Order: sequence, then C-alpha cells, then structure tokens
Amino acid sequence: MNTSTQDARPDDQAMLARAREVMALNIEALTALNDSLGEALIEACRTVLSRPGYLVVTGMGKSGHIGGKIAATLASTGTNAFFVHPAEMSHGDLGMLREDCTLLAISSSGESRELRDPLLFCQRHHIPVIGITQREGSFLHRMSTVPLVMPKVAEACPNNLAPTTSTLMTLALGDALAMVLMDQRGFTAEDFGMRHPGGSLGMRLQRVSEWMGDKREPPVTLPEGAAFAEVVSAITKGRQGCVAIVEPDGRLIGMITDGDVRRAFLRDIAGLKAADIMSRDPITVTPDARMSEVIDLLAANKIANLFVVERGRPVAVAHIAELIQSGYVS
Repeated sequence: MNTSTQDARPDDQAMLARAREVMALNIEALTALNDSLGEALIEACRTVLSRPGYLVVTGMGKSGHIGGKIAATLASTGTNAFFVHPAEMSHGDLGMLREDCTLLAISSSGESRELRDPLLFCQRHHIPVIGITQREGSFLHRMSTVPLVMPKVAEACPNNLAPTTSTLMTLALGDALAMVLMDQRGFTAEDFGMRHPGGSLGMRLQRVSEWMGDKREPPVTLPEGAAFAEVVSAITKGRQGCVAIVEPDGRLIGMITDGDVRRAFLRDIAGLKAADIMSRDPITVTPDARMSEVIDLLAANKIANLFVVERGRPVAVAHIAELIQSGYVS
C-alpha cells in the first residue's frame, strides 16, 4: 500500500501539534511586543535621526545573528548602519565607534559580558546607546540612553533556554525601527533601487539610461521610402528584431518588426516600401523611464521590443529576450 495515502501516524500528529504550538507562542510574543510599543521607540528613532554618523549594531550569539540582519535592513533602507561583533570590539574594533555614531546593542538577558567594553566605551565618549533587552535593571538596560524593553514571554524551547520567541521579537522590533526610519527619511523606490542594483527588483527600478550605459548599440534606421528588400536586409543586419523608420532629421515616425516582414510576404511585395508595412507612432520610452515601465509596456501590449527615444530620435532598442537574459525579467 502506498504509505502516502495512509492516515498520519500518531507521532506525525504530535509533531504537527508541536509546530503549531510554537507558532502560537510566536504570535502571542509578537502581540505582546506590539502592545508594549510606546515613547521609547519614538525616542530611539529621534536619536538615530539626530546623529550624523553610522548606527553600529552589535550583539552576541543569536542576538548577533539577528543584529546582522537588522543592520543589513537598515543599510538597505536609508540608514547608514553596519554590524560589529562585540568581542572584536574589545580587540581593536572599538575604533569603529566614532563620537558621531549611535550604538544599537542587543542582549535578551542584558548581561552578555562581551557587551561590557563597548557599553563602557560609549559611556566614556558620550555615544548614545539604544539597548534592546528583556530584562529591566540589567547592565545593558542601565547603560542605555534609550532602552527598548521587550516583554517577558516564554521561549518555545521546552527548557525555556534556546532563544526562539525572544529572537523573533528582536527581529520584529528591528524591522519596525528600520521602517519608521525609512518613512521619516522619505526613502523612495529609486533610493531602494540604487542600493539593490544586483537583484531583479533593483534592476526593475533602474532608469533606462542606466541600462543603456555608454555602449548601447543604436537602432538601425531607414527612411519611409526604403524598398522592401532594404528593410529585410536592415533587420537581418541589425539583429535587433526591428528597424526604425525616421524622418530626414532623424525623428522616429514608425517601426517595422520581423513579424511585419513575415506578414508582408502574404502580400504582393513588388514595389512595397517601408511606409507600406510600418507601424506608425510605435510605443516608446525615454531614458529617464524606469525599467519596470519598459517591462510592463512590453507585457501589456504583447510586443517583443520598443524604442528608447531622446528628443524624438531613437537611441536604443529594448528587446524582451535580452531583458530576460540579463535578469530584468524572471
């Protein structure tokens, strides 16, 4: 019998029940954290916004892993930030804490011994500290300019030892801090794209001029009086799947694609001119358009290519096959 069709065994149900119990504990933790938010979060944001230097994030163990993610989120959304391991700070990396910086220190217990040197250094040099902890009265809490105290909730670990719900709350609190700062800075989609040029999302946010670069091959052009044979030759030679039909001054008036050429063979091609088979007023974009606009236009109009025009003259061809190959379309 196919075991995949059998009813789940009792131990399978126990595993599923345990997983749901963990999810429920996480939901309860996030609800408690949400209810605890108040003036301290506002003060933390004000502190970061008022400081010209970097927001340096630090934490030990699981808090450090979460801190690295928080620092990356901050850096990609408009707040200059980076993560430094607290133990490395005690061996020279305290030099990364300039007097115009802010320190975001994370410790659930608030007593991580590796944090003592960075915290004392900040106190000595009047560097504000934003501390994320669960324990009021802890060393981190006492040394923080702005303490962010998370609610005490049970860990999902049956021994109440392995950080689980506490790390989730820390991550959520870091995300909340980053998003508030992002809003306050007026961080735009264009700003996001500048910091994410390698990903598909960032690539779509690029300007067409950035995609073109300084070596973009210009489109093949012909006058509207060009013979049909010239059109076929130009499309074949240009290898762009189309040819631009232009006025004597170079202004775009039409477009002929390889599909137009194939359809023309169903007619009597004797005496055909470019003007007879071209599409007038083709869809175009300008160099300051976003690549997402190019992709949306190609998809919405079910076309394979379009021209980039500058002052009415074609300067580049955007072809869907090339955009897919380059990673602009997934």
